[in-house]
Amino acid sequence: MFASKLLKRHVLELKHVCGGRQAFSSGITSKQRSQMENLESHTSQTRLETSSAKTMMDIGTRRIFNEDHDIFRKSVRRFFQEEVVPHHKDWEKAGQVSRELWEKAGEQGLLGVMIPEEHGGIGGDVFSAAITWEEQMYCNCTGPGFALHSDIVMPYIINYGSKEQIERFIPNMTAGKCIGAIAMTEPGAGSDLQGVRTYAKKDGSDWILNGNKVFITNGWMADLVVVVTVTNREAKTAAHGISLFLVEDGMKGFQKGRKLDKIGLKAQDTAELFFEDVRLPATALLGELNKGFYYLMNELPQERLLIADMAIASCEFMFEETRNYVLQRKAFGKTIAHLQTVQHKLAELKTEICVGRSFVDNCLLLLAEKRLDPSTASMAKFWASELQNKVATQCLQLHGGWGYMLEYPIAKAFVDSRVQPIYGGTNEIMKELIARSIVSQK
Repeated sequence: MFASKLLKRHVLELKHVCGGRQAFSSGITSKQRSQMENLESHTSQTRLETSSAKTMMDIGTRRIFNEDHDIFRKSVRRFFQEEVVPHHKDWEKAGQVSRELWEKAGEQGLLGVMIPEEHGGIGGDVFSAAITWEEQMYCNCTGPGFALHSDIVMPYIINYGSKEQIERFIPNMTAGKCIGAIAMTEPGAGSDLQGVRTYAKKDGSDWILNGNKVFITNGWMADLVVVVTVTNREAKTAAHGISLFLVEDGMKGFQKGRKLDKIGLKAQDTAELFFEDVRLPATALLGELNKGFYYLMNELPQERLLIADMAIASCEFMFEETRNYVLQRKAFGKTIAHLQTVQHKLAELKTEICVGRSFVDNCLLLLAEKRLDPSTASMAKFWASELQNKVATQCLQLHGGWGYMLEYPIAKAFVDSRVQPIYGGTNEIMKELIARSIVSQK
């Protein structure tokens, strides 16, 4: 079940927005009122799956969720519509979102959702976090780097950090006052983490860090960066000589490069990071020395599932956007939805999206049970991100010439989708990981 702290916050917030219980009831549509009245009667056995719902983005569907999640989703959806959508074009020009947005997200309980309350997080479950991922894709706004901050960076600190590190950083990260990033990729080492060249040398009780990283999401705005670093060049394998360090903005020798000019994700700050003789105290080491590669392998399945879930959610958004378009666009005296070729294409797309959604939802269940293995997570990331690009291409085609215009949401979704098969480990690497599990000896 959903954590009581998180549920209470969003129930009260919903009522406050609508002016109390009576106003809350009268300020919504009859359809919404009916949905709210039926929340308690719904069970996991009677909830519609995506394939049967009126739209793929309906609230109150999918067996992995319950009534508490529905309340949370309403609140998250409203947050993105009110606090993100109206400002996103300005943020695309700026190459980053505002710090004010991060703090608003913290106030609304949208950051650190899966982090236990006792450690300064919200205390929600995997499915609660998935709602924040999905709702961001449903509004077609890729700028906020909330998912990476909350569900990739923060778990490293919680799972491997010291009590002091947790107490110092996690509450501020949950509040949106400390923005997190993780620096893995280097100009000469992308998906090959064992090719990392950034190096930390022991100097008394301190470490001296040198190197550079590239393509770092949240890199420009980051207050705290988990840096993947070589600490033992003599290790028997590269994997045995990697450690993680917490590097803070403002440390002498830590410089942020330019915000990178990408073909998509225009509002998401992505930067180069440079480390020149950065002196780090012993307390900056995250976890045990030379265990960094092991930690990365432990955490990557969740990162890859996060990418997969956001990919499927983007597919659902693009499908609904395209369905609405073809039902309105006229050609040859009728809407193009009457053309059999269009109908069949929509049928194909919906089927593939629903198949993908079923698999990803099952992976979310496995993650919640701590049973998601690397191979399965790689399958989810590979399949969903490839499907996202296929759906983007074909939905843009169904828009015709207007689909090529950035004023149409499908055009932005198209360019934003292209990075999905690349980051989090390229899909070629995903196939390698899947293949190893197939051919390895039992």
